[in-house]
Amino acid sequence: MPNVFLIGPGLNKRNFEDILSRNRFEVSKFSSIETALSRLDEKADVLIIEKEQYKNKSFKKFLKASAEIPKLIVSPDYSFRGFAVWLKESLTRPVYNPSEKELLYFIRLILKEKNTMEENNTLRQELDTAKKEIEFFEDVGKTLTSSLELNKILVAVMRKTKEIIGAEAWSVLVVDETTGDLVFERADTKKVEKYRLKPGEGIAGWVAQEGIPVIVPDVSLDKRFCSRMDKQTHFKTRSLMCVPIKSQGRVIGVLEVVNKITGEPFTKEDLNLLMRLVDQAALTIERTTLYQKMAELVVTDDLTKLFNTRYLNRTIETEIQRSNRYKTSISLIFIDIDYFKNINDQHGHLIGSKILVELGQLIIKGLRGIDIVARYGGDEFVVVLPQTPPKAAVQIAERIRKSVEHNTFLKKEGYALKMTASFGVASYPESAKTKEDLIRLADEAMYRVKNTTRNGVYAIV
Repeated sequence: MPNVFLIGPGLNKRNFEDILSRNRFEVSKFSSIETALSRLDEKADVLIIEKEQYKNKSFKKFLKASAEIPKLIVSPDYSFRGFAVWLKESLTRPVYNPSEKELLYFIRLILKEKNTMEENNTLRQELDTAKKEIEFFEDVGKTLTSSLELNKILVAVMRKTKEIIGAEAWSVLVVDETTGDLVFERADTKKVEKYRLKPGEGIAGWVAQEGIPVIVPDVSLDKRFCSRMDKQTHFKTRSLMCVPIKSQGRVIGVLEVVNKITGEPFTKEDLNLLMRLVDQAALTIERTTLYQKMAELVVTDDLTKLFNTRYLNRTIETEIQRSNRYKTSISLIFIDIDYFKNINDQHGHLIGSKILVELGQLIIKGLRGIDIVARYGGDEFVVVLPQTPPKAAVQIAERIRKSVEHNTFLKKEGYALKMTASFGVASYPESAKTKEDLIRLADEAMYRVKNTTRNGVYAIV
């Protein structure tokens, strides 16, 4: 059975030892973290610590020595003061004056979280032996399902790019799979649409073949430049940027931005922006199409057809990498239905399941194409918001909260059920420093609402 350390004089006055012993836990008691330090090597599975122990002079040393051991930090009341120094650590949860049932629940929960972390570490080690599957999960955000969908997304992207960069014109060229030609599918001017470049022809053709983005400050000095389009359209190309559009490692098209309005050449910053927007456009397409097509894949929840925790974890890792690369924020919203047990008890689990499905779709309606929704387990959902700072995430959570509160569930089934939900928000890098931190803090923020007002939004910032 798990070995539990009870640390702090306040805990010795409670009946924790009796509760844990009755439930077959091995228990060791310590008056302070200082006295517990020398015993940590005795394989403590869980540390239950009095919140005020952070004032102990051995606090930093204790944290370092116990970094991999799950911790429950106990407070005698609902005050959050003093928790901050503890919650910077992974596998650490606050517990407010817990009952026996709550104490046992949180012990099992944090042990499960530790097992999940260990499983994730194992999964990372298995990546080399599961190359096909990994490539899918890594490239899924860039999957482009059709040239038609590509055009619809990229037209909006390119119009914004033209505005930001200050370009005169742009074009979207798509590879014809039959001939290998580059076809001008969409452009700033319809004069070039449906015109073709032979494989390797022009700078765009070279980018399509090589899969490498380029900046050409002066096309007259570049031997790759093909003037045929200029002659046909009576347009004068002076400088340009070309970026390949890739799907699963294969170039399926090219984006081309032509001539800065100022007359200056395009910069490296311009190129980085264009690549970022292309990347985001591909991600948008993947996310919008996967909601309809993912049923057959292993990354969906069987009931709701939303993403499952496996895909959720991979997505958060990807978005954190993107956040680091582009210096943006990623926010997480934890959602838990209030009094869901009562619904199951009154109407049966079948009705409860149908509510979960309807709620999942209701959440999706309030989000962007790049956002994802996952069922975390039971009646808990998680929303991932790429490129979203804390303030905006709170606004989105509040909007979803209102939509849940005002919605009447299962009207077509002959029911008129009303319910609410509790929401927790956390953001990277503002409040969290790792994926595990982000998940944990959003979960704790949700439980803050759950244990107080319910039907509310709380953010850890």
